[in-house]
This record gives sequence, C-alpha cells and structure tokens, in this order.
Amino acid sequence: MASLKIKKGDHVIVIAGRDKGKHGEVVEMLPKEQRAIVRGVNVVRRHQKQTASQTGGIISKEAPIQLSNLALEDPKDGKPTRVGFKFLEDGKKVRFAKRSGEVIPER
Repeated sequence: MASLKIKKGDHVIVIAGRDKGKHGEVVEMLPKEQRAIVRGVNVVRRHQKQTASQTGGIISKEAPIQLSNLALEDPKDGKPTRVGFKFLEDGKKVRFAKRSGEVIPER
C-alpha cells in the first residue's frame, strides 16, 4: 500500500460531497477502507439503544469520509492543496504543500 498523504491531526478541507467547503481536523484514519473521520464533517444522526454505560436516544456523530473527497489545508494560506514528498538535506523525508512549496509540520 502506498504512503497516505493525510495523517491523524492534519487540518483538511472537504472538496466534494454534501459537506463541500467545510474544514476540520482528522480525528482517526482508516487506511484499509481509504477513509478518515474528520471532526465536524459528515455528521450523521444515529438511534442509540440504551445500555448500562450510555443513555439511549438520537445522537449525532461523525461518519467516515472517503480520502478522495479531502484535501490538505495549505499551512500558508489555508486553501486546499495537493501533497508531495521530498527529502531534506539531512535525509529526512517530509510532506510539502504543492500549492506553496511549504513543508507540512509533523503533529
């Protein structure tokens, strides 16, 4: 499997679907399904049965969203950007924003 360009903790923008234009932080990555859970994006309402630890009712929670519908937020101007990989002089592999050329900081 190829190295994923989006990681947990990244700030992303939704570029397609009903939540197009929304921003959020990646809470969880699901690499096998090529999906991610983003805070405040793709919120669905679920009927929750009451258990000993949880109360019942209708709850809102984030559902996984396809990675192809997400774009990383450029650290320079906050607009959607594609991601590239490059090696620094010290041999470290880093991600960079193709829009601005800025290195994406590790979280």
